[in-house]
Amino acid sequence: MAKPIVDKAEVSIDFPDKFYHGSFGRSCSFDVKIDDDGYHISLDRPGPEHRHVSFHLQHHLFVNILEAITEQISEDGEISIGDLEQLKTTVAELSETVKKRLAASDD
Repeated sequence: MAKPIVDKAEVSIDFPDKFYHGSFGRSCSFDVKIDDDGYHISLDRPGPEHRHVSFHLQHHLFVNILEAITEQISEDGEISIGDLEQLKTTVAELSETVKKRLAASDD
């Protein structure tokens, strides 16, 4: 189910002979679907300048991205305290959900 984008996303694709750039703000939405192959993420911008971007990340790549984010946070510290607090809450919720899912699969 699509959810509103509460901040902003930007997408750039640089091919040898073309460059695409699009932004997705508060009037846009995103969707995430998970299956055996990985995470399917899409961004949608409605209206006359309609844009749709979707990409797929396999599970191992997604985990590698989370690991890289962890490294960046520990090295840089260039994230506001408010953003870190929000990230902490969401990561804790993710961790709890994964623990419950793993416990249910043991049954």
